[in-house]
Amino acid sequence: MHYVSAEGLSKSYGIAPLFASITFHIGEGDKIALIARNGSGKSTLLKILAGKETVDDGKLWINKDVTIALFEQEPDFIETSSILDNIFHHAHPVINAIKAYELLIDEPGDTPAYYQQLNDATIKMDELGAWDFDAQVKQILGKLNIHHLQQQVQTLSGGQRKRVALARTLIDIGFEHKHVLLIMDEPTNHLDLEMVEWLEHYLNKENITLLLVTHDRYFLETVCDEIWELDNGKLYSYKGDYENYLEKKAARMESDVASIDKAKNLYRKELEWMRKQPKARTTKSKARQDKFYETEAKAKLKIEDQQLQLNMKMNRLGGKVVEMKKVYKQFGDKVILKGFDYTFKKGERVGVIGKNGAGKSTFIEMIQGLQEPDSGKINIGDTVIF
Repeated sequence: MHYVSAEGLSKSYGIAPLFASITFHIGEGDKIALIARNGSGKSTLLKILAGKETVDDGKLWINKDVTIALFEQEPDFIETSSILDNIFHHAHPVINAIKAYELLIDEPGDTPAYYQQLNDATIKMDELGAWDFDAQVKQILGKLNIHHLQQQVQTLSGGQRKRVALARTLIDIGFEHKHVLLIMDEPTNHLDLEMVEWLEHYLNKENITLLLVTHDRYFLETVCDEIWELDNGKLYSYKGDYENYLEKKAARMESDVASIDKAKNLYRKELEWMRKQPKARTTKSKARQDKFYETEAKAKLKIEDQQLQLNMKMNRLGGKVVEMKKVYKQFGDKVILKGFDYTFKKGERVGVIGKNGAGKSTFIEMIQGLQEPDSGKINIGDTVIF
């Protein structure tokens, strides 16, 4: 069964093209990894498939019987609502029954009124046949170490938020009971080894159709059997594992280099011809002139790419990269930093470790200037680029 067909898709931001005239197909049961350099358009392509972005040109067809489920790097939540409310966001009798039952289990009581409510919730679960799905929900929440379902989302750490978002996505596709294309952007971030191994097993189910972005090579090889690469605005497809991708890509790049070298040689010859031509052009010479400009563009393709890399290497860091002075940060009762002092210097390599929910992501975001400390100062060097 065909899930998605795309023909000639193009997308740009301003004058910068992300991809041009790419064509692809996704069928039932496909498990595809999308890889590319940062800023090449991976996340944008995922959002286009999920209907959150539009294309500039081309045709995109999605089977009317297919539901798209998107797991994003920056998930949307109702910040003042609980974990439970954010996960069970469907207005459906089965979801409502499970939500009511789990709320009672999460906050047990010891009064006649509580036991009556629990009995009513149990009867409702029986009537709707919701126990199998409830067991699946409990497995997902347990494996992702999600507890205290009445806790507000705004009090969670970066890692906890990602795990709640992942749980919500997996619960959604289990609830759909129909054809689903699961799209995931870096799903293993903030997961420990045991969680990653469980997710690998979960996604390897035959009935899951998957398109994912990941920097975890082992996860990619375990879950996916096809690799797509966005490179210089083009989309390349490789069947098989990561080793096969590396071999096929190396062969393609050798072919590209040979083709560009040939274009450079031809360009030099044609450039001499262009300089010697009189102003008056015949039809034949006009056609050759048009071909010259095509050759020129191809000959300069890699030269421009090398210049971009050179410019990036020329950015220089000063001696002081980031300076943190008496930094305090907490969410609710959870203290992330308490009077923290440190100066990151040029050339240092620092690792940050901590339990899930300890605040590692919050710490990194403060260094990047994406979050403000509750008090204290964070000074970022003038030439620092994150």
